[in-house]
Amino acid sequence: MNILFIGDVVGSPGREMLSNYLPKLKEKYRPQLTIVNGENAASGKGITEKIYKQLLQAGAQVVTLGNHTWDRKEIFDFIDDADYLVRPANYPENNPGKGIVYVTVNDEEAAVINLQGRTFLEANDNPFTVGKRLIEEALERTNKIIIDFHAEATSEKLAFGWYVDGLASAVIGTHTHVQTADERVLPKGTGYITDVGMTGAYNGIIGVQKEAVINRFLTNLPTRFEVEKNGPNQLNGCFIKLNPITGKTEKIERIIINDERPFFDYNNN
Repeated sequence: MNILFIGDVVGSPGREMLSNYLPKLKEKYRPQLTIVNGENAASGKGITEKIYKQLLQAGAQVVTLGNHTWDRKEIFDFIDDADYLVRPANYPENNPGKGIVYVTVNDEEAAVINLQGRTFLEANDNPFTVGKRLIEEALERTNKIIIDFHAEATSEKLAFGWYVDGLASAVIGTHTHVQTADERVLPKGTGYITDVGMTGAYNGIIGVQKEAVINRFLTNLPTRFEVEKNGPNQLNGCFIKLNPITGKTEKIERIIINDERPFFDYNNN
């Protein structure tokens, strides 16, 4: 099974990059499953029903979220009916939405789980214990299990990867918006990367206008962050190839498209 995972889509620049390049990436990799993190898709914070449907129309089969899940109040009106929208599973049990979704591709089922770390983020339930429980639940139906681990601390992401090595097919880190160069297959067969990166403005700071971020560091005053819309843009993601029998990762490859690494050159390397 071939899987594409596209890193955090930030605002309209990210949605534009996804629309422009996802068809080309699908032609190159021939994925059976495409997962997109959309927690920043609406002006950099949260997601709307319209944008959720746009991401599906662009080619996503599952949209994952993160710490900005509840930033748009309208999400409460549609999340329970959004079959392929998955929010962190370790949120309180009374929260709307779901933390795991099953997708059938070519008569095979795959599970996608979303978890949120706790280091430097909100104090939710333990993602390690919740994640282990959901993996065990999923294994009763499929051995193809992809986890979006949305966390700040690299140590927490890596610890979780080692914790579920051999149980999950892949652990893909999101949230920091900066792609890490540590993609690997762990000893028991779990594909891993600490952060897959973001899709959006290339010359901003994690997708927003850099002047506001710099001013925040200079003054320590509250600052409103706006999505950087004055190009150029970038797309970050990864490709994962699973063994069709074992569900373990055979290959994981980073995807980077930007001005320095245009798709034409990248596609021929």
